[in-house]
Amino acid sequence: MIRPLIALPCRFAATTSALRHAAEVTARALAEAVYAAGGEPFMMHPAEPEEAASRLSRADGLLLPGGGDLAPSSYGADIVHGEVYDVDAAQDAFDLAAARYALAVGLPTLAVCRGLQVVNVALGGTLTQDMPVRHRHVIHPVTLTPDSATARAAGTTELDASCYHHQAVDRLAPGLRVTGTSPDGTVEALEPITPTGWFVAVQWHPEDTALASAPQQSLFDTLTESAHGHAARKCPHAA
Repeated sequence: MIRPLIALPCRFAATTSALRHAAEVTARALAEAVYAAGGEPFMMHPAEPEEAASRLSRADGLLLPGGGDLAPSSYGADIVHGEVYDVDAAQDAFDLAAARYALAVGLPTLAVCRGLQVVNVALGGTLTQDMPVRHRHVIHPVTLTPDSATARAAGTTELDASCYHHQAVDRLAPGLRVTGTSPDGTVEALEPITPTGWFVAVQWHPEDTALASAPQQSLFDTLTESAHGHAARKCPHAA
């Protein structure tokens, strides 16, 4: 079976230990989780948001990864909190365009941490720029909505989530529903109310514990299975 191509937008890095210049990187754990699920992780250069649709049309699935903060101006904020960090306009523009394309055409998508925030902002929601109690280096329980795609993919409605974020959903975007929360009420999972394809956004980092946790790895497994189905519908004779 041909591995479905999972687009994984890279993140910009000023320096890396093995390269002499600025680099584009991804979390190895993300790529390994996709590969373990049977997918082919494709590291995509985040540029020219106007070309995101044509470039992503080659992909069978999309994984929107974590990263720095979205520019507060992208969701209409006039004031920037002092804790906002690593904002990159090119990164924001590409990720937002990618999320909108995936939602519009039903491209199977798993959005992680910043990825969830991108999805909410892409559809008109807002973010809390700095949470009163940050979820950094924290593992806490998450409760999932029983009838949600997230719960079906994870195979459970209760799981422990590895988190690293200081921002969260503030105003929920129209067209989305909350399908997971932490004990303090933080939004931990989102889905489209009327999905055009498999689409799950989680605020935590499932890649952190995917090797040891079947529910976490199952999110990547379901993304890849959905991507394979998407590929088959695009080219039925190639599946």
